[in-house]
Amino acid sequence: MKVLISGASGLIGRALAKELRSRGHELQRVVRDSAHVGAGDIDFQPGAPLEAARIAGFDAIVHLAGRPVATLWTAKAKEEILRSRVEGTATLARAAAEAFRQSGRPRALICSSAIGYYGSRGDEELVEESEAGIGFLAEVCQQWEAATQPAAMAGVRVAQMRTALVLSSEGGALARMLPAFRLGLGGRVGSGRQWWSWVTLADAVRAYVFALEEERVHGPLNLSAPGAVTNAEFTRALGRALHRPALLAVPAMLLRAAAGQMAEEMLLSSQRVRPKHLLEAGFEFDDPELAAALKKLLA
Repeated sequence: MKVLISGASGLIGRALAKELRSRGHELQRVVRDSAHVGAGDIDFQPGAPLEAARIAGFDAIVHLAGRPVATLWTAKAKEEILRSRVEGTATLARAAAEAFRQSGRPRALICSSAIGYYGSRGDEELVEESEAGIGFLAEVCQQWEAATQPAAMAGVRVAQMRTALVLSSEGGALARMLPAFRLGLGGRVGSGRQWWSWVTLADAVRAYVFALEEERVHGPLNLSAPGAVTNAEFTRALGRALHRPALLAVPAMLLRAAAGQMAEEMLLSSQRVRPKHLLEAGFEFDDPELAAALKKLLA
């Protein structure tokens, strides 16, 4: 399969590119920053037209690119977060739609999304049919997924990967937590009662490959391990995996004062997500339970 991938330099992108190449797929990058365009890369500018002929030779597109959200949400940052996802996705989706009408390729568009789609929902179990929530991330995710519609309406198979907290010792949120927890300074965030849904990087990569290769898979997919836990359970499990106490707590008031809306929606919100559609399609998680996953990651 010939695959075009955006966001190949990110945490998931690097691991996914390596896995796809190991499976014999031919890979080419689509790059937004012209200063980093290499030989064979396709450059594009979100919001500007992308010629359909430039992507007509690919069997599938994996779209992962977007401005990082783990930052202070100033008005400028929020605008950039939204535009980077919506405009970039719309540009690729429109080009994919036109290319598919002309040549029958690409046949699939696998687009990143996030469980932020659901907003903060307490103890409610969230599946793909659950309604969208409210808040900045929920709005971003709704517009992000809607931007794929030109491709879907043209007949391209579209899947939106609503990704949970991705666990890897090499980067992302877990790597940022490890220094404090290794010193015995870790602990719950706020009340600790909020649900934290998660997935290991290895399972996230396998799920993307599954979505690429399984032609019956389409629409939103919750990319989250079946074993969702509360924040208190997560931090206790991480402390046990490191053989360190995890007795401290970061007050919600302090987080709100330091990081405002970002802390409210990313650290204190509650999303108890179940990967209904992936499980029904036959996908099996290698790391369904947190304790075993952390032990493997931190071995």
